[in-house]
Amino acid sequence: MTDDPSARPAPDPAGRVLSERVTALRQSSSFTLEQLAAASGVSRSMLSQIERGQANPTLAVTFRIAKAFGLTIGELVDDPAASGLIEVVRGDDPTSLFRADPECQIRTLSPLHMEKNVEFYELKIQPGASLDSAPHFNGTRELFTVTAGQAAIVTGAAECTLAAGDSAHYRADVEHSIRATGEVALQGYLVVTYK
Repeated sequence: MTDDPSARPAPDPAGRVLSERVTALRQSSSFTLEQLAAASGVSRSMLSQIERGQANPTLAVTFRIAKAFGLTIGELVDDPAASGLIEVVRGDDPTSLFRADPECQIRTLSPLHMEKNVEFYELKIQPGASLDSAPHFNGTRELFTVTAGQAAIVTGAAECTLAAGDSAHYRADVEHSIRATGEVALQGYLVVTYK
């Protein structure tokens, strides 16, 4: 019996999209198949079959590949050129309030449902109050930009002061705090990045 390519079933559209996306993402990330296998926990041979459109991976395998690229499964299989999705976080949406009390208000500016390596927040801290945080995951960093008021940033044994327009980038895998040191409420934007 000969292997006649015309006798093989045509690859399904979803398999073709996954094949093309994994190949494109791997190449744009400058990963070899071995590196992607190590990052995802999926064997090199399975990844090779997926890229050639010869495998139909399980949901668990697809999830591990997506995580290796820092994506959700939906983002992995979605064609970014064809996607017309725009997600909006409305300013008056009460579900975007992470914390709201007389001393501090934290509002998330990134969609809550996303699996993400980056979080984006708007902060308002009353004079004399602070946002004190326990250590986050190893390798976590924060970038805080002041838009109004004055701040003291303390991370581990290091401390700095900021005025409107200033930004600080610091470790957040140790105890850290943002304190409002001026006479008016501190306002700013906080970006948290995870490795």
